[in-house]
Amino acid sequence: MPSWEYLTTPLIVHNTSAILNNWGSEGWELVQVVTGPEGGLVAYLKREKKDDA
Repeated sequence: MPSWEYLTTPLIVHNTSAILNNWGSEGWELVQVVTGPEGGLVAYLKREKKDDA
């Protein structure tokens, strides 16, 4: 069964694609975008953990 690691990052509205493409190129998959506590957008991403061995 795979193990996952997670990341949250703020999204700047005029730069959303660039931010998501940057994380995607590092293997992160977008899970959800929500409104943060201060009103901005926050992206939740995940990727499979690599084995330490």
